[in-house]
Amino acid sequence: PDMYMDKIAIGHGYPPGIIDLDLSPTENLTRLAKAKGAPVSDICACLLDRERHAAIIAELRAAGAKIRLIPDGDVAGVFWTTETERSGVDIYFGSGGAPEGVLAAAAIRCAGGQLQGRLLPGNEAEAARARAMGHADVSMKLTLDDMVKGDVVFAASGVTSGSMFEGVLFEGSGARVD
Repeated sequence: PDMYMDKIAIGHGYPPGIIDLDLSPTENLTRLAKAKGAPVSDICACLLDRERHAAIIAELRAAGAKIRLIPDGDVAGVFWTTETERSGVDIYFGSGGAPEGVLAAAAIRCAGGQLQGRLLPGNEAEAARARAMGHADVSMKLTLDDMVKGDVVFAASGVTSGSMFEGVLFEGSGARVD
């Protein structure tokens, strides 16, 4: 449903269950740092730069994590956790669109990462719409298998240059994308 969704994600290479949407940001950082064999100060968390994330940002800063705030594009923020060497991002926190959460889940699933989400209906009308779409328990923690079932293919490319992809490069009579 078209509403907000709370999300947490990490890339590949970690045992299942390292992150949990029901745990505090500090606990998730601590668990990820332990699994990575690094101090929390080496962990970089990505979030949308929104007032609604102020408490999470404050907690992450108090825990000593690095923070990368982005103006938009939480699908990219989640995807960056799969390309830590290129992006520097280890974990994604925060709320954004639920449809984008499904796209992010597809990307993470293809890359072998982990993601959990939870719908955040803003009012009873949104909750009723979600229930009508088959989400009987709108407060249920959603796993990758809940959000993305069956075979999945995810493809992305740059249209304009950004931190993840180069933009379209026109060469002669053709074009190349990253």
